[in-house]
Amino acid sequence: MSRRSDKGGVIKRIASLSQFKKVALEAALKAGKYIGTRVGKKKKVCYKGEIDVVTDADKRAESIIVGTIKKSFPRHSFLAEENTYAKKDLDFTWIIDPIDGTTNFLHGFPFFCVSIALVYRGKIILGVVYDPTREELFYAERAKGAFLNKKRIHVSAVSRLKKSLVATGFAYDIKRAVNNNVSNFINFLKASQAVRRAGSAALDLCYIACGRFDGFWEFYLNPWDTAAGLLMVEEAGGKATKIDGSAYSIYDKEILASNSKIHREMTMTLSLGK
Repeated sequence: MSRRSDKGGVIKRIASLSQFKKVALEAALKAGKYIGTRVGKKKKVCYKGEIDVVTDADKRAESIIVGTIKKSFPRHSFLAEENTYAKKDLDFTWIIDPIDGTTNFLHGFPFFCVSIALVYRGKIILGVVYDPTREELFYAERAKGAFLNKKRIHVSAVSRLKKSLVATGFAYDIKRAVNNNVSNFINFLKASQAVRRAGSAALDLCYIACGRFDGFWEFYLNPWDTAAGLLMVEEAGGKATKIDGSAYSIYDKEILASNSKIHREMTMTLSLGK
């Protein structure tokens, strides 16, 4: 993505984007290192819903991230999964998921990550996602591209859904969800090469950005699930919308993301599940 895509000149107005990135990377790596030490060890578990869990590791990792960022940017605001923070400078908001894929983490299934995004006046300008089990560090800056361990990444070139590997997820309250996604899952099993359900929306989006997945859809998501991954997809040349193809915001509860080439086929397949 070129600087010409920087509508409104957001990048020109932010001289310290490189400093934001440095701090975000430091926070993600610190939290990831801590999370790595807790894999396979006993955890204190609380339930936010029937099967929606939070562990003491989630809370500690979030504290590490927020504390690291506050040292450099004490006036910035935070939107995080596990805690509520007082609103300060609303021009800058850090959106944080300390462990995206907590259920996987709890069971020792190696598919979870740290997700950090920075929003400036409503526009995502930075995204960082760190997978401590693979030591994979994804990051993207608006108008500067997306990277995995310092190497530029791009979405796949697959142009047909039937040759695509796609991913999805299911709501925690699937028993009561209006759209439980089961019919969509079945339709994509028939229409694509294969479907995966790994349990971390942030990593699913990063996998689209680096070409491992060709498409992803999910319902009942929150901003901390998608903010960093969304920028990753866009900066890698992909596309993200709502399920029907209309404009997407991280405050929407549903997302459809792809390499852009199979996007229309995915919207058509999803329309069959209504």
